[in-house]
Amino acid sequence: MERQPISQEGYDKIRGEIKELEDTKPAVLERIKVAREEGDLKENAEYHAAREQLAHLERQIASKRERLANCKIMDRSEMPKGVVAYGSRVTVKDLSDGMEEIYELVGPGEEDYDGDILKILTSSPLAQSMIGKKVGDAFEADIPAGKLNMEVVSIEDAEI
Repeated sequence: MERQPISQEGYDKIRGEIKELEDTKPAVLERIKVAREEGDLKENAEYHAAREQLAHLERQIASKRERLANCKIMDRSEMPKGVVAYGSRVTVKDLSDGMEEIYELVGPGEEDYDGDILKILTSSPLAQSMIGKKVGDAFEADIPAGKLNMEVVSIEDAEI
């Protein structure tokens, strides 16, 4: 599996999320300890709830650590110019209806699907179909909703 690009800011953001999760563990462990001291664990709802919370925290931490392990910090200034790459802001036109959308290709922790410019993961099917394309290149993207036939209208190289 190829490692995904990520900015230093995105990397730091995920590290901060891991730290926040780890900082909550001592309180959960204390709840487990107190609940154990209350006796019969089979019918101790507080004990079982705390154990579930601890397991959930551990899964979240492991997931975020795995995300970081599969990333490499990239310097946007070193990305190729004039082609779609990590950090590029790309305007594409849907060839079926002429509608244009703007996407920015980002790494884990940097995605944002709510703004005017959709920040999509470089690992997404749409981004994977765009990477390496130049202005005027047409491409087909297989996405969960079906196939898209698109054309690259413009590329803004990664901001430094």
